[in-house]
Amino acid sequence: MSSNIRINRVCENCKTPFVAKTTVTRYCGGNCAKIAYKKRKRNTKVKKSNTETVKIKLEPLEIIQVKDYLTVKETSALLNISKRSTYRLISEGQLKASNLSERLIRVKRSEIERLLTTL
Repeated sequence: MSSNIRINRVCENCKTPFVAKTTVTRYCGGNCAKIAYKKRKRNTKVKKSNTETVKIKLEPLEIIQVKDYLTVKETSALLNISKRSTYRLISEGQLKASNLSERLIRVKRSEIERLLTTL
């Protein structure tokens, strides 16, 4: 049994008016429907990628907050400053660090907290 319904609609994709034969028609034709489908799929992929990026960015901070001794890079990330600024704070004596060897500088978490409370 066919329907004789004719509804004036505007395509959600190209914004052109068309006559729909059903009440659920959203697009003027197959091409607009395909384009809209691809947009929806692309947007879901972008959202998924953005949430993964945020998760990856926040994961190191969660790990850093558990450690007692931090590297210069971790200290920089925690203080939200550059590595060079962290080295400058260490060399000026504002931030005490232990130099285990040439490339193994560690900063105690309590020293970072002391630095932040004195500011």
